[in-house]
Amino acid sequence: MTKLTPSQAGQRLRAEAANRILVTDGAFGTMIQTYRLDEAAYRGGLDLGHDQKGNNDLLAITRPEVIAEITEAYLAAGSDIVSTNTFNANRISQADYGAEHLVRDMNLAAARIARDAADAAEAADGRPRFVAGAIGPTNKTLSLSPDVNDPGFRAITFDELKDVYRDQAEALVDGGADFILIETVFDTLNAKAGIKAVLEMAEARGHEIPIMLSFTVTDMSGRNLSGHSIDSFWASVRHARPLTIGMNCSFGAPQLRPHVATIARVADTLVMVYPNAGLPNELGQYDEEPETTGGFIGEWADAGLINVVGGCCGTTPPHIHAMARAVAGKPPRAIPAGQSRTLLAGLETMILAA
Repeated sequence: MTKLTPSQAGQRLRAEAANRILVTDGAFGTMIQTYRLDEAAYRGGLDLGHDQKGNNDLLAITRPEVIAEITEAYLAAGSDIVSTNTFNANRISQADYGAEHLVRDMNLAAARIARDAADAAEAADGRPRFVAGAIGPTNKTLSLSPDVNDPGFRAITFDELKDVYRDQAEALVDGGADFILIETVFDTLNAKAGIKAVLEMAEARGHEIPIMLSFTVTDMSGRNLSGHSIDSFWASVRHARPLTIGMNCSFGAPQLRPHVATIARVADTLVMVYPNAGLPNELGQYDEEPETTGGFIGEWADAGLINVVGGCCGTTPPHIHAMARAVAGKPPRAIPAGQSRTLLAGLETMILAA
């Protein structure tokens, strides 16, 4: 099949989303745990000085068949979009494993796995499939000090974090990702560093690279760790003209619903939400059954709140299948007209009258 540029893939996704609610994939970590891999399986034949168990991103190199099987399972369950298993495939996060030098290889390998699986699924039934290159927030924050005795201290600068994001995004696009998904945004300034990285990369390459943005709520008031509400987050990032905006992780669907309604009302682009499979139990496990999750998502669709939906922590291919069935045949959210007034944000939004 003809290889599309990221810009062409973005146009194609918008065309598909105009006719139906699209489905993205579910959790990788949840599925990787079912393989019960030991440290040797994570490490493979690599000579690394740290224990690698739990370094899920490394599996794209050392156990690519595991990542491919999970990706294929989500596609079989009904996913239109699959993400790369690269949440922590950046220099900052990989420093914990002494694997910073493998970051480009991880992202290239993960993107190629997702691309091959998506292309094979599309060839089999003709339905368009897309690959989102996933970039997590790292374990650094630009908005907050890690030292309670020095509020002005920052563990990293904006430019340093931007360069970390750009290295990862470059490899993901080189490996075949259609879009860059900046997800689990707990610090809005971190997301802005990621946006800047992708915009600079797009300018250098001479073509658009669509950006997907996903906020994460850290308390029931609907704010992230840097204190922004979902609508003030939108005001802070809408200049990037993201392909999708929304939320992931955080809580289960019922707790996210009011915040989904907020972003659905204000964002003049596609809304993508992928909640957890409910709230974890006392052992940290997710007990919500696929049909229960599917029921919640079906109600979102009936209310006209979503354009793209999927799952985060605790979700599996059966959860994605239940969601796909719940939204099948239902109209997608109607995208509102963009505001012509000036929209600003600190922790809250401020609209300047015309």
